[in-house]
Amino acid sequence: MNSEDGAPLRVEGVSVDIAGRRIIDGISLSAQSNIVGVVGPNGSGKSTLLRAIYRMLRPAEGHVFADGRDVWTSSAREVARVTAAVVQDNPADLELTVADCVATGRLPHGRLFAAGRSGDAGIVESAMRATSVADLANRQISTLSGGERQRVQLARALAQEPRILVLDEPTNHLDIRHQLQLLTLVRELTVTTLVTLHDLNLAAAYCDEVVMLERGRVVASGTPCEVFTPEHLRRVFGVHAASLINPLTGRLQLAFADEDDRQPTDRITR
Repeated sequence: MNSEDGAPLRVEGVSVDIAGRRIIDGISLSAQSNIVGVVGPNGSGKSTLLRAIYRMLRPAEGHVFADGRDVWTSSAREVARVTAAVVQDNPADLELTVADCVATGRLPHGRLFAAGRSGDAGIVESAMRATSVADLANRQISTLSGGERQRVQLARALAQEPRILVLDEPTNHLDIRHQLQLLTLVRELTVTTLVTLHDLNLAAAYCDEVVMLERGRVVASGTPCEVFTPEHLRRVFGVHAASLINPLTGRLQLAFADEDDRQPTDRITR
């Protein structure tokens, strides 16, 4: 089955059940912009949705199309040539060096970096430089900090040369400088990226489009300005919010307050 939509990534009516409980329910989205963010409270189904997209959890209903092909009727290798995923933890990599770990990104193309195929070495080196891990090439993954491991996983994903990049909380474990650097890097890639983020200000600043989930369903989608409204944020996250402009970047920034902390001021506009 092929999708007729021209978007690199399309999700149509996907539902996922875990242990007899419906975690996501009839989600549809189309990712064609550079970065599409998925946000929502804990338990809203963000990571579950991504697992259905990168073939970790089979949907009970619906279809996921990557580059026009249903990922669940294609082989894992075929999907990996199109879609690369960066998940939050991958303990199986701990005994590899950074260079060897990044080189495994070439496996979907039917070869290991060690096989010496012309061009692979350059792809691996470029991916490590792009993610600022080239100087760690000979280090064991087990000796790295959480933030360094996260950047290595992104380098491996880039070594796959995917058309679609799926990132599950990629800024976890990163300090603020590396959070900004990583998302700036992702913005510069010519890859359609679907990313889950807890930090709504990062989503507001770096995502071209945002999909907001609540209890496994889409409650809002569109540009950050369209999605991050006071009404949506109060309903889904239970907070009061105001939209501001970051004076350093000119991008959307959100201010939050709990009901007990909120103080009216004419300097904050909604």
